[in-house]
Amino acid sequence: MFWQTTRYSIDLARPRVMGIVNVTPDSFSDGGQHASTTAALRHCEQLLKEGADILDIGGESTRPGAAPLPLQEELARVLPVLREAVRLGVPVSVDTYKPQVMQTALDLGVDIVNDIWALRQPGAAQVVAGHGRCGVCLMHMHREPQSMQAAPMTGDVVPQVLSFLQQTAKDLRGLGVDKARIVLDPGIGFGKTVAQNFALLARQRELLAAGCPILAGWSRKSSLGAVVAADGVAPPAHQRQAPSVAAALLAVERGAAIVRVHDVRETVAALKILDAVNKIANNVDE
Repeated sequence: MFWQTTRYSIDLARPRVMGIVNVTPDSFSDGGQHASTTAALRHCEQLLKEGADILDIGGESTRPGAAPLPLQEELARVLPVLREAVRLGVPVSVDTYKPQVMQTALDLGVDIVNDIWALRQPGAAQVVAGHGRCGVCLMHMHREPQSMQAAPMTGDVVPQVLSFLQQTAKDLRGLGVDKARIVLDPGIGFGKTVAQNFALLARQRELLAAGCPILAGWSRKSSLGAVVAADGVAPPAHQRQAPSVAAALLAVERGAAIVRVHDVRETVAALKILDAVNKIANNVDE
């Protein structure tokens, strides 16, 4: 299976690691650390040294309660970084829901649009469909960032997420977008309870029925902190490395083709261990 993007056909025969580059002052985990163009590009280069297969660059925080960022401010943050990142020799993704940012990024040669709104903003689907080649990641989000955790989903979350992802991919294909361009993200933490997030992980293989590769984004999420909390106190986001790597491995074991992570080096190392075990297991089975 391959993920077709603007410049690259990404082979998903092995799990791919998407490194997170937040060009923001307020992201939940690393806000402010890579807010300047120079710092963001230095971080891109570091993630590549650590083994990242894809760079995901975003300029607006979508943590619970985050306020929308004005268009011009988002463009000012991400465009200088994207302009240089597309020269680094790997697929580059822009993390945005604004069609104007998508179009400008694609005009620079960006490979993938990663949209938490799954192209539901007016004009977004048309930008992707009109490009003709870029990859796209469609994510499930309940409500919107300002209110998603105030009133999370109810009921059995897995079939609801599956239905949304199936329909969204179908709608996009109806606009002429080839299936090979589409990846789906269940949206861990976006309007779900802790139990619902872990239900999506435990039953993640059910989401493969949508017929597209799955991207899992568990890195440093608050649900991990809730589970590993000691004496009722959850570790801060930057101290959730170990549970993040564990969740990434479990996601891959349950069929995820791409994992979106902050801790690239550690995730890459863990995936090598999983690969070594799987190779031996497969030889035994044969």
